[in-house]
Amino acid sequence: MSLKGKTLFITGGSRGIGLAIAIRAAQDGANVVIAAKTAEPHAKLPGTIYSSAEEIEKAGGKALPILCDIRDEQQVNEAVQKTVDTFGGIDILVNNASAISLTGTMQTDMKKYDLMNGINARGTYMVGRACIPHLKKAANPHILTLSPPLDMSTKWFAPHVAYSMAKYGMSLCTLAWAQEFRKDGIAANSLWPRTGIATAAIQMIGGEALMKQSRKPEIMADAAHVILTKPSREYTGNFAIDDLVLHAEGMRDFSHYAAVPGTTKFMPDFFVPDDTPQI
Repeated sequence: MSLKGKTLFITGGSRGIGLAIAIRAAQDGANVVIAAKTAEPHAKLPGTIYSSAEEIEKAGGKALPILCDIRDEQQVNEAVQKTVDTFGGIDILVNNASAISLTGTMQTDMKKYDLMNGINARGTYMVGRACIPHLKKAANPHILTLSPPLDMSTKWFAPHVAYSMAKYGMSLCTLAWAQEFRKDGIAANSLWPRTGIATAAIQMIGGEALMKQSRKPEIMADAAHVILTKPSREYTGNFAIDDLVLHAEGMRDFSHYAAVPGTTKFMPDFFVPDDTPQI
């Protein structure tokens, strides 16, 4: 149940959930590649690939920050090759990079549409395609994509169809890869939060009010760790919800994940199906 010595390739891991997953893996002694396009500090968003690398090293892992726009095929291929040259292979791919605009059809111009679909759906597909030949050589290979269950309800599409298409495109990769690469022993799973997660994205969308109704990114990191340490041939094709993953492992008290201590009512995240079991 450890990721010691494993090499993780994480897209967009300079902050938020991706960074939390990276730090949790580093605590085991993993090698972590942060492939993201934030090299200089952003005025509104904390973290760069270099500050993330420092946190990974401090947590006990080995870090490799790579400046990479996952919309650019050459940059993706070069980042994957640099990972293999540095650590000898790739054991785990975490598709974390994502763009969001919660706008309707007439408010979403083609530039925003292309950004979301280029990063979310196309980027996930392209990075997966680049990593899979190396994952085939790994002992317990996993692809974990931060994307929602495929719940085809109009309420998830009508308010922001471009974003929903982009996120569901990521989930379709999970659906396909779990079967396509089953014979190779590569697990492909998606992980999604039941509640809002206190990240810079939530801060930008809803400010402090939504942050106070959110859980910490660490709940996603702990759930990801559970999934990534499972036997890849036995656990694949799942669209997992964070607290259900941890509940299945015996966790009953989730209070320490509240972004604001003492909070008991949380904002439900998008795309969580109505029939998702309660705990």
